[in-house]
Amino acid sequence: MKLQHQQVRLRQLKQSDVSQLAQLLNNPKILDNLRDSIPFPYFESDALKFVDLCNKMDPLRNFAIEYDGQLVGTIGLEQETDVYRLSGQLGYWIGEPFWGKGIATTAVNLMVDYGFKSLELIRIHACVFSFNKASQRVLEKNGFKLEGIFEKAVIKNNMIFDEYHFAKVNGKS
Repeated sequence: MKLQHQQVRLRQLKQSDVSQLAQLLNNPKILDNLRDSIPFPYFESDALKFVDLCNKMDPLRNFAIEYDGQLVGTIGLEQETDVYRLSGQLGYWIGEPFWGKGIATTAVNLMVDYGFKSLELIRIHACVFSFNKASQRVLEKNGFKLEGIFEKAVIKNNMIFDEYHFAKVNGKS
């Protein structure tokens, strides 16, 4: 399956990505929208662990996002287990220098296609902090529906926020 549309391509993460990953993720504007499990500052050793972990997965579920041949972010699907095993949670980020170019919208479209076709998921969902309007728009552009708003569900930077839950269901199931 080809994971590319125009200048945006999803590909396996490589050890040569480590420096660029660390550079892009050492930005509070990005980390403000991600879970606290991602350390700050983000060192090359953190990036190397992430790349190694991702490449041990079979099938691959985390990818580098390339734009015009340059690493600009990552995207992944965490496949659920047990009775939720045909569902996956989507997560992604784009480095600040590449914001506003439609890269995330295209990457999400490619990843959803991969999740439905290659991983045989029937449902993909994403959780977005209430203040992350750009990510909410990316999901809406890709046909995700807002399923609910979880009031005061997350704490980020010592502040409490609502969390928006979006989902898309495979129309072929």
